[in-house]
Amino acid sequence: MTAILGRVRRWLSGIRAKIVLLSALLLALPFIGYNYVWELENVLRQGQEQTLMGSARAFSMTLNQQPALFERQRYTKPRIEEGRDLYAIALQSPIDLDGSVLDWQRYQVHAVHYGEEHVIFSRTPYKSDELSFNVNLASDSDDIYALVDVVDSTPVLKRPKTARIDRNDHLIISLTTPEGELKRYAVTSTTSGRADVDLIETTIDDPATIFPSEAITAWWQETASGYVIELAIPDWLVGEKLAFTYYDVKNTYSRDVDTILATSNPRNAETLGTLLTPSPAIEKVLNRMNDGSSRVWVVDQHGRVLAKSGDLGSANGVWENTIKYQEPPSGVMGWLQTHILNPLYYQLLEKPPETIIDAMHDASIVRGVDVQQALLGRPYANWRLTDDDSAMILSAAYPIRVDGKVIGAVVVEETTVGIRTLRNKALEQLFNVLLVVICTGVIVLLLFGSHISRRVRQLRDDAESAVDPQGRVRHQLEPTASKDEIGDLSRTLSTMVTRLSEYNSYLEKMSSSLSHELRTPVAVVRSSLENLAFVTEDDDQKRYIARAQEGVVRLATILTSMTEATRLEQSFEHAERTLFPLDKVVEGCVQGYEYAYPEQTFEMRIATANYQMEGVPEYVAQLLDKLVANAVEFHQQGTAVGIHLVAQRGRALLTVSNIGPLLPENMGNQLLGSMVSVRDEKHKSDKAHLGLGLYVARLVAEFHQGALSINNRVTGDGVIVTVELPLK
Repeated sequence: MTAILGRVRRWLSGIRAKIVLLSALLLALPFIGYNYVWELENVLRQGQEQTLMGSARAFSMTLNQQPALFERQRYTKPRIEEGRDLYAIALQSPIDLDGSVLDWQRYQVHAVHYGEEHVIFSRTPYKSDELSFNVNLASDSDDIYALVDVVDSTPVLKRPKTARIDRNDHLIISLTTPEGELKRYAVTSTTSGRADVDLIETTIDDPATIFPSEAITAWWQETASGYVIELAIPDWLVGEKLAFTYYDVKNTYSRDVDTILATSNPRNAETLGTLLTPSPAIEKVLNRMNDGSSRVWVVDQHGRVLAKSGDLGSANGVWENTIKYQEPPSGVMGWLQTHILNPLYYQLLEKPPETIIDAMHDASIVRGVDVQQALLGRPYANWRLTDDDSAMILSAAYPIRVDGKVIGAVVVEETTVGIRTLRNKALEQLFNVLLVVICTGVIVLLLFGSHISRRVRQLRDDAESAVDPQGRVRHQLEPTASKDEIGDLSRTLSTMVTRLSEYNSYLEKMSSSLSHELRTPVAVVRSSLENLAFVTEDDDQKRYIARAQEGVVRLATILTSMTEATRLEQSFEHAERTLFPLDKVVEGCVQGYEYAYPEQTFEMRIATANYQMEGVPEYVAQLLDKLVANAVEFHQQGTAVGIHLVAQRGRALLTVSNIGPLLPENMGNQLLGSMVSVRDEKHKSDKAHLGLGLYVARLVAEFHQGALSINNRVTGDGVIVTVELPLK
């Protein structure tokens, strides 16, 4: 585990890892591109706002040129009252007059409730849980449909075959015709089903002025809480005013009207509430101009919807057309884009909603700051969120003027789905390009870093192999022809190794030159001292001559030792290699050491193996002589010198160890150099010690393609020298 962590740590500290980390700066490109596309979306939104305002202006200008479409809106009261002034929404699906409220479920949100505030007359205190009704109005351009859902705790139906229609629960429809004439129709029923509709000429209590009418179709249905009354009033019959009045009879004996509840006072045409219905003519104009990329509303001066065209679900603006007809990617790239990249991208991107949830889909009144400003004569654009916060809706309102008076407004709406989809497509393409750029950049940088690190490692390996642990130059460095910094470093190291080689050569030849130059003066001094000894009879002079002769002998010994290594290296060039058993050579040498050092104990262990090797046995014996001589010299009195031989993986390990003083710190490899010796006062003697013994042993080991190392024993009580030699 430690080795793995070490390799990982070395890799992280290498050039390749640093270049890969530096390449992480490329990740700033997606961030920059992402922000750029977001800014681009803001620009597109501003463009969409300007475009939508232009569309609203175009719709408004077209409608301004057709004032006849707004003839009824020119006389609309400046103020409307909720509940009194009625509005029929545009039908989205057909209505069947069958007494069922299922057809009206989608329009229930537009129902208007009538209760205590709308009581015109009551004999007894009014109770809302006993009497009230809701009114829904809808128009399909041919008929105006009404649903009157009555809560009546005391239902009293019309008696069969009676001429009176006012002695029971009944509904009065008060309206003005397009010509402004006031008409009233009574709706009664004897049982659930098709209701009776009568035109009231003067008063309801005079049967002579009541005539059956087929203009209005009605259905009267009893329910658990009262009645459901469905009506179909032809559009040609209704003008600007309409009111519904419910007369409640509680006493089945007297059959007098107890309570009158109305949408507005039906006394005369002036007291009736107004009626507004969607304009099919305006809707035709909108449908002719609208291409479906927007939803368009036309509202009157009170915000009531006159016409609508388009659906917000498809109102994604003109921006969607830029991507609507793009061919999706195919093949491997298409699969990669669909199954790999897009799921990854949409972890960051907001995907446009597939459906738009908008509470104003069936709105009867459009209110908002944009509409309010437009009705004041100021064009205005406004942004709002959908109810589920999934998309933004942009609405632009523009006033409609007839004879210089604002009588309504055009509201054009679009969602940002088109822009968001365009933004996402742009980000997808940008991310694809950046992904390729980043991957290519990382790979190129990694290859470049690997190339640089390979060159540096090669230069390092060449430099390490050029110089051995003792500082000798094994081979010259070949300088590279590269013109970069690594090439300069290679040429500098090559020059340094060349200079080091020349200096080592000078040092190696110096001992031979010195010994050659000093031998003649030493011989002259020696002969002169010998001659002087013959002619001198003074004892004091003889004593000085003897000491001088001892010095000359020591000097001659030093010169001989200095030339020993040089002669050995020179003999390597002419040595003849032979196969010989290493274990036999070691055994023979140890036997000789027992005679040479009779007072010293040797401990020899040779593991059973085949120790055949190629080389010069005399050189190996000389190597062992040097090691044993050092071990005997430094061993502790009374301890044995260990000589062990084992075979491991085709190589022989020969160790010579002794118990004694330890090596100085960091001196192991230095002791293998020429003329390096470390001895304390205890081990110094009159004999010259130039530190050439281990140096000669190292030369012999290297001559046999082996290695020599010297270390303190693991037990910490001495020194061990290990020689590694190849076996055949």
